[in-house]
Amino acid sequence: MPMHHAIIPCLRYRDAQAAIGFLCNAFGFERQTVYADEKDTSIVHHAQLLLRGQMVMLGSDRPGGVKDLYRWKTVDEAGGITMCVYVVVDDPDAHCAQASAAGAQILTAPHDNDGYPGRGYDARDPEGNVWSFGSYDPFAEGA
Repeated sequence: MPMHHAIIPCLRYRDAQAAIGFLCNAFGFERQTVYADEKDTSIVHHAQLLLRGQMVMLGSDRPGGVKDLYRWKTVDEAGGITMCVYVVVDDPDAHCAQASAAGAQILTAPHDNDGYPGRGYDARDPEGNVWSFGSYDPFAEGA
């Protein structure tokens, strides 16, 4: 059986249920699976969201062994981001309009990339994570 190779960003949110709703509504992700706690459904142990066949995983930020072991911090706890997620989209302008209408904070309006092909824009989600969306596909032929 062939192995599917991927690098999948994993994020933590104080309110993972709200983040899932936002990411689906604003950025067009679709829920593949969400494993909520049986006793407290506001806690998400693990979620997988898809956009154009690509995935992000996320879960609820909560105290405990994993947070301590990884030294995991939310954007607020860290005082800023330590990474952003880049997502290839067909039409950054239309995608930006959808994200803006859904309440995303647009950091940079859609623009032609400086020094390489394509267009893109950057947005911040409600918990401060930065998402970069663009038409540049580094896997496309000739990229």
